[in-house]
Amino acid sequence: MNLYQQIALNLRPIKLKRFLGSLYYSRLRDRVERRFSPPQPQDDLVAPGNLLTSEPVNNGAKLKFEQAELEISFLTPDFVRIDWKPGTLPVAYAIAGDDWEDVQTSFENNSDKVIISSSNLKVKIASDGSLEFANPDGKIIRQELPPQRQNEAWKHQGQLYSEEHIYGLGERAASLNLRAQPERSYKMWHYDAGGIYTSETDPLYLCIPVYLGLHQQGSYLIFYENSYLGYFTFNEEATAYFEGGALRYYFTIGEPPQLLTRYAQLTGYPVLPPRWAFGYHQSRWGYETEAKVREVVAGFETHNLPVSAIHLDIDCKDQFRSFTIDPDRFPQLSDFNRELAAKNVKLIAIVNPGVKKDDNNQLYREGIAQDVFCKLPDGTILHAPVWPGMCAFPDFTNPLARHWWSRQYEYLLDLGVSGFWHDMNEPGVFTLWGDATLPTPTQHFLEGRGGTHLEAHNLYGLMQAKAGYEALREYCPNQRPFIVSRSGWAGLQCYAWTWTGDVETSWSGLRLTVPTVLGMSLSGIPYAGPDIGGFKGNPTPELYLRWFQMAAFLPFFRTHSANNVKPRTPWGYGEEILEITRKYLHLRYRLIPYFYTLAWEATEKGYPPVRPLFWHHSSDERLWDVEDEFFVGDALLVCPIVEEGVRDRQVILPAGDYYNFWDDTVFAGNSTIKLEAPWEIIPLLVKAGSILPMEAEEKLILHLYSPVGEETSFANLYSDAGDGYKEWRLDNFEMRRYADILELVWEQTGDYPFGYQSLQIYVHGLNVEGAWIDEKEVKIEGDFWECQPFEKIKFKVN
Repeated sequence: MNLYQQIALNLRPIKLKRFLGSLYYSRLRDRVERRFSPPQPQDDLVAPGNLLTSEPVNNGAKLKFEQAELEISFLTPDFVRIDWKPGTLPVAYAIAGDDWEDVQTSFENNSDKVIISSSNLKVKIASDGSLEFANPDGKIIRQELPPQRQNEAWKHQGQLYSEEHIYGLGERAASLNLRAQPERSYKMWHYDAGGIYTSETDPLYLCIPVYLGLHQQGSYLIFYENSYLGYFTFNEEATAYFEGGALRYYFTIGEPPQLLTRYAQLTGYPVLPPRWAFGYHQSRWGYETEAKVREVVAGFETHNLPVSAIHLDIDCKDQFRSFTIDPDRFPQLSDFNRELAAKNVKLIAIVNPGVKKDDNNQLYREGIAQDVFCKLPDGTILHAPVWPGMCAFPDFTNPLARHWWSRQYEYLLDLGVSGFWHDMNEPGVFTLWGDATLPTPTQHFLEGRGGTHLEAHNLYGLMQAKAGYEALREYCPNQRPFIVSRSGWAGLQCYAWTWTGDVETSWSGLRLTVPTVLGMSLSGIPYAGPDIGGFKGNPTPELYLRWFQMAAFLPFFRTHSANNVKPRTPWGYGEEILEITRKYLHLRYRLIPYFYTLAWEATEKGYPPVRPLFWHHSSDERLWDVEDEFFVGDALLVCPIVEEGVRDRQVILPAGDYYNFWDDTVFAGNSTIKLEAPWEIIPLLVKAGSILPMEAEEKLILHLYSPVGEETSFANLYSDAGDGYKEWRLDNFEMRRYADILELVWEQTGDYPFGYQSLQIYVHGLNVEGAWIDEKEVKIEGDFWECQPFEKIKFKVN
């Protein structure tokens, strides 16, 4: 597409003033980058050369080569940090864990290699700088070529096994296995997809240089602590290229759950969200007045549909300015929020980072006075066009800017806003051509070290989220922050949720959602979900329904759409669709105890709630490419319908036995089965041995899915007040199956009282002939038992 065609396209959706601002900025960006960007390196790539010296140090070793230095540092016996120098060391924005204990290591200096070993991992460094990682059994988990350097840039390559699969790199519009398209390059540069994206779009909003490798010898995770512009490819080798910074990366081996725990230890465990966040969220670019929001909330009430939050897009603002609400459109926002709170509905407001350039804008004047805006190399403040017009951008790598920004949330919090979604924070700006972000020579504080946007770009959304999180913690100390951020980096899980952005309204867009969310799960981002139905366009009733069914089992359950499409509410597609969506909404709310317990598990272990099929079965190659099924925790196996007109589907089962959620049919694992999927059904299975907690009408309902054979299984149920940081409780359940007896043992820790009026227990897959609660026989009536908390219940079954 030539320049004139691009200009013509942009003239249609934007006003002339915005067009002129985009034209001005596009030319400014190009001029700045021509003038201030460093020249492209002309030198050849340089390898480390020959090994000169090596010496053991505490927890590892230091090695000096002719052209580079290498430091090996064990953080745990199976987790190691690799530092290749020279290069600018990163500011530790992503690093949360710094209290590692000493690791006992051994050091061997042979004629052709140096070997540093712990009890769990052996690192071999050859005389040319190539590395080899092996497990205690001697299996080679990863082999690396000598890294290569070109001035400030580094190229790093690891050899891949022929069968090896690669997962991660943050948010990707791609197959779950990133190696499935070996010709594809994955860019590390947050990008506003500009309205819609498809499976061909790269990059997207949230790139993270972390990936998991899986092959017959084992699995590993590698994280590059480098936020510079970079590229990854996966052919015969896994290649990482960064345009600056030192080559620092972290490597660990183990099963996938262990890998994610180690990554969370390093970059931070996810914070526990408020319980209401696992309910349903309704959003639209178009809820610009109190009357429209009131109408939507009334629709949910009228149709007996639960809803937990309404999200306001940019049209709620006063002339699109950050931290404002148009007083004419929302004249009594405090009163309205109290009214919503009485209905258990939260209001979520949008926040964009751009601050409107206007001497009458107090926020802009404050930013100028406190010197917190990004500047060009000549010292002038950078201005670029976004929704309010020309804007300045806070430098979130400056702690003063973060503190100043964090104070701005107070106004909306005082008006009763319960949470925020950060948009346009890649950061994205309006352009007519070229990269729609700040010029790469833009200056950043970087905690006093200084640097350019080439390094700070990918950190921008992360540090905005941190500023917002700290604001909510300070001003609402008894409430857990709720922030949804479109962009971020490693460590975002400590501050915010995310969503998959402006995905295309199509069956292809629906199919893309599962691998995209799974890829983020394996990149340490546990709470994500799509715009149900896609961002732009009008989904057919069938597409909307199938998307809704799938999203009911994802952590972030939200409908959102553009302002130029039909309103997208469950009652907008006819009575049949309404009835089915109501069924799934109520099921989601019954499952909140399960989702909340998975959130607690994430804070303890770093496990994402949504998991690939190989999560506990990494040696089963049948599961490595499955990207249209996913586990929610360990109990639920979700098999969405992602093709038009489909009324049944093939389902691949891992090892174990599985119950059909809808009719209790039992299927043996390690097999492929066919499940019916009429409009009202999403294929859903429960793993045998699961204890699935639900709730309804102040009752806790425990669904016991008995093991098929004699075995013991365990489950937890976490509960507290749903918000804040006070008392909690953890209910531990042990289910034993032997002969004709099924036992359930219940133990509790913590000080929070049991939060239900009563308890119901359902036994699935067995006929119950008798029941004893704490050794007292109880009468069997129907297919469930209602009781109070107990220590042990025993069923006689056949």
